[in-house]
Amino acid sequence: MGKRIALIQGHPDPAGGHFGHALADAYERAATEAGHEVRVIDVARLELPLMRNAREWEWKPASASIERAQRAIAWAEHLVIVFPLWLGDMPAVLKGFFEQVLRPGFAIGKAGPGRMAKGLLTGRSARIVVTMGMPAFFYAIYYRAHSLKSLKRNILEFCGVSPVRTTVIGMVEGRKEAREDWLTRLAVFGAQGG
Repeated sequence: MGKRIALIQGHPDPAGGHFGHALADAYERAATEAGHEVRVIDVARLELPLMRNAREWEWKPASASIERAQRAIAWAEHLVIVFPLWLGDMPAVLKGFFEQVLRPGFAIGKAGPGRMAKGLLTGRSARIVVTMGMPAFFYAIYYRAHSLKSLKRNILEFCGVSPVRTTVIGMVEGRKEAREDWLTRLAVFGAQGG
C-alpha cells in the first residue's frame, strides 16, 4: 500500500520551467507510478496575503486556497518541500505560505500559561529539497545551512513532523549530467515514498 504524499512546490515563479519544477515532477511521477498518492500544492499559485500581527495569525480565517493546502497536509503521511535558496533562505512566498498554513489549531496547539505549544502534525515525515547556485558543501560549512536547519527544527519539527530528511543540491547551473543524476535521485525518493 502506497503513502499519501503532499508535495509542496515552493518555487515562486508560477510559470514553472525551473530545475526545482523538474525535480518535483520527477518525484511526483515516480511516486505515482510506484502506487503512492500525491497531492501537489503549488505555492506560487495560491492567494497569500502577508501576516501583519499575531492576532491575524491566530484568529483571521484562512483563505480558501490555504484551507485546501491544510486539508492536503492533514491528509498526507509524508511532506516533500522543494524550493530554491534565495538570499540565503527560502523565497518569501514560501515563508508566507508556512505562516498562513501552519496556524494554531491546525499545526500547533494553543500554549498554556508557562508552557510551549504542542505540535499537532505528528505522524508525518518530511523531505526538504533545496537547490542553490553555490556548492552544497559551501552552504553547509560556511553558512552552516542555517535556513535549512530553521525550516527543519523551528517549523516542521516544532509542528510535530518527524523525521525530516534534507537533500541539498548545489551548483544547479552546472553540468547536464549532474542535473540528470539529481532527477534520477528524486525519482528514487519518489518511488520509495521518502
